[in-house]
Amino acid sequence: MKKIHLSLIATATILLIGSLLFGWFHLYVNQPTIPKGVQVAGWHVGGMQTDDVLKQLNNKLTQLEHLPVRYEAEHQNIPDLVFTLSEAGVRYEADTFREAIAQLQEGSWLARISNRWNFQPNWTITSHLDTGLLKSKLNPAWEKQYFGPIIDASRRISEKDQIIYTPEISASRLDWNKLLRNLTSIIPKDFTLITNAQITASPLTLQLPVIIKRPIVTVNSLKKEGIERKITEFSTSLFSSSPGRIFNVNSAAQAVNGMIIKPGEEFDYSKVIKQAETKYGFQEAPVIINGKLAPGIGGGICQVSSTIYHAAILTGMEIVERRNHSIPVSYLPLGQDATFASGSINFRFKNNTGKYLLIHATVQENMLTVKFYGTFREDTQYLIESITVETLPASNKYVQNATLAVGSQEVLQDGKTGYIVETFQVKKVKGVVVDKKRISRDTYRPQSRLIAVHPDVNNKGMAPSPPAKSIVEDGVRGPDL
Repeated sequence: MKKIHLSLIATATILLIGSLLFGWFHLYVNQPTIPKGVQVAGWHVGGMQTDDVLKQLNNKLTQLEHLPVRYEAEHQNIPDLVFTLSEAGVRYEADTFREAIAQLQEGSWLARISNRWNFQPNWTITSHLDTGLLKSKLNPAWEKQYFGPIIDASRRISEKDQIIYTPEISASRLDWNKLLRNLTSIIPKDFTLITNAQITASPLTLQLPVIIKRPIVTVNSLKKEGIERKITEFSTSLFSSSPGRIFNVNSAAQAVNGMIIKPGEEFDYSKVIKQAETKYGFQEAPVIINGKLAPGIGGGICQVSSTIYHAAILTGMEIVERRNHSIPVSYLPLGQDATFASGSINFRFKNNTGKYLLIHATVQENMLTVKFYGTFREDTQYLIESITVETLPASNKYVQNATLAVGSQEVLQDGKTGYIVETFQVKKVKGVVVDKKRISRDTYRPQSRLIAVHPDVNNKGMAPSPPAKSIVEDGVRGPDL
């Protein structure tokens, strides 16, 4: 009997102890409070209700983000600025602490007991900075308004061809690297500035660090380009030109005016024409098609290329591509012109001076004037000499006319003589000829005598001439294009 009683007592004792332990574990695991001795960023939360802590945590993080920051600029005529941390791009979070609290309420009993028993006492909050928000407020327009504009140095040519420089203007600009470092250093790392759920009266203060920003283009950088003086000038006449032709010449001249050619860079007249047509347009004026003048658009543009070619020869530039007109022009001697035909004929030269080259081109009082400014030896001079080495007689060109009598003919257009011309560049140093070289051998085709004949195969030697391939020179479009 005694053994039975002892067994019952032992069993009851074990059940009681188990019940007590189960009750204790249940109460321990399901506590609605934060473990004692815990603090978050200096805020003591041990023993507080978990829901209250999470709610207050949200409020405190929001209050931190709404802390005002005064931005002060020393020695600058700028009013103090006040942005909250949130407006400056600062955001706070305490995700690690929130996850730890969640683990107190989730998982198995053993895991929850372990998490509560090992719950660490000290937790931090984390700040994140989005630099774009502050930069959008203190943007370049704001900097320009309060610090002033940064202005490049400029260069202009006076009426007397003097090179005149206007100095650059520097101005302060925010030192963003230092500003962001300073902002990061004053961002609160805890809740000590939050007292009784109220924001402290004194805002955070941050100096606006500035640096002096200098423009890219300075007087020194401009002078290093080597545009020292006018090195040549050449003009051609427009006195016999129609209003449309003068307009076209002026359009091309405006596209050239102010162009700067870097050392070793090529001047490309096809690019000039594209720019002129897009920006200024061209009018109707005679163009050259198959050795004859015909109505077209852009007539006269080759007077600009020819005038520039002449100036390039006078300064010893390297001619990369150039061809003479198919017929003589009135504004330059034979052998000294440069024609252009879109997609077929171009004019290019390379700046071989070792310095920058500035081109000015203007139309005034029926004169086209081209000036080169750059670096050129004052004791050196280039001259141009052109010699006609052969005269080419005009040939006959026949067209059919059924109204004429068989065997008869009618001269519709007189022919013109053609020429073969050789042009030489003469180099003088201190007035003495040191070099003379041929730079071109040009052919100006004769213009055929145009004769009408009856379409009779018996007209020996008078068969109609085959049509020539049409190339529009000295313009951009012909009458049918």
